[in-house]
Amino acid sequence: MSALQVLRACLGSHVRQTIFHGVARPPAVSTRLPHARPFASDKGKEKENATADADEPKDEPAADDAAAAPKPEADDVAAKMQAKQDEIVDLTGRLRYAQADFINLQRISAREKEQTRDFAISRFASELLETVDTLSMALRAAPRSPPPSNSSPSTTPPPYFQPSSQPSDALLQGVEATHRLLLQTLAKYGISPFDPTGDKFDPNLHEALYSVPLPGKTPGEVLECQKPGYMIKDRVLRAAQVGVAAEQPVEQKNDAES
Repeated sequence: MSALQVLRACLGSHVRQTIFHGVARPPAVSTRLPHARPFASDKGKEKENATADADEPKDEPAADDAAAAPKPEADDVAAKMQAKQDEIVDLTGRLRYAQADFINLQRISAREKEQTRDFAISRFASELLETVDTLSMALRAAPRSPPPSNSSPSTTPPPYFQPSSQPSDALLQGVEATHRLLLQTLAKYGISPFDPTGDKFDPNLHEALYSVPLPGKTPGEVLECQKPGYMIKDRVLRAAQVGVAAEQPVEQKNDAES
């Protein structure tokens, strides 16, 4: 039998069976799922999940830890700012100290300048006081003539030196005028004399030449002023040379009481 004949016999048998049953059977449907390759699909899903996990943001605790951790740049800036603040405070303190020192220096300079101006003639005035003392001793030692008995009024103005019958009177008046003029000149520069007779002895103002006990006198009282003292402004130019009363011995006290 040939192949063609076999094919025809098979087709005829198949047609008869179809007519006999009335309806042709539908083709069998495969029950297999589309993903016939399970291993490949699982690997793809794992890759997708890994990509999704990478794309998702980190958890909040991790973000808080990152925010809480200080950045190195912020720390450097804060340290520099603190250093600048400390430097400003230091420089401000130095400036205030410098200003205070400058003000004190100005005050000291002004006071020294004033003292230099006031006491510049101290040495010269000290030397000139010897001349004043000499004129004073000459006035105390010079004899004075009694005043004239004729006191009739005169119509002519008196001259600078009053007329006198003795030549020594005119000389004495000249010495008095010189002494008075010299004291007035010293007074213009703040130099003034003082006589401490009767005052209590002060070693800052007085120079004791002798001390003697006298009844009725308080110990330490100035009895006599041989040379007056002089002050220049509020400073002692020369101390007064004085005699001081001393305390009486016990025997003299008992004799005076008895």
